[in-house]
Amino acid sequence: MADGAAGSGGDPKGEIGTAWSVPPGGPRPRTDRSEPRTTVGVTFAGTLMLCGGFLAVLQGIAAIAEDDVYARVGSYVYGLSLLGWGLLHLVLGALVAVTGASLLRGAFRARLPGILLASLSLVAQFLFLPYEPVWSVVVMAMDVLVIRALASWRESAG
Repeated sequence: MADGAAGSGGDPKGEIGTAWSVPPGGPRPRTDRSEPRTTVGVTFAGTLMLCGGFLAVLQGIAAIAEDDVYARVGSYVYGLSLLGWGLLHLVLGALVAVTGASLLRGAFRARLPGILLASLSLVAQFLFLPYEPVWSVVVMAMDVLVIRALASWRESAG
């Protein structure tokens, strides 16, 4: 009976509500740096930018070569020569591809240039609609996905 009285004498061991798993001083911050710095959305955005940039370079080369790939457009308000469109797509595609590669390496500072370049690519593809309507709509959709993924990316606190 003495043991039973001693066990119920206010000793807090085993009471419901005590935190057995929390170390003294509170939870400790994570110190392992093995987790990736990029999220799935950013990896997707970087991959889309890398592939889209490379394809824009090829699109620019085809326009510069004045290949028969693109339809001839009569009078168009935003009409450039095929050489002008080719140079625009070539330069913009190279910048987009480089920025996409930086994003895949986890460079947080490439987020804002990525949003800017995806926005410029979106506008360029919109203006290029009469030449390649289906391709332009597909690339515009990819640009919107890239902008959304990069605009919602938060740098990890590690």
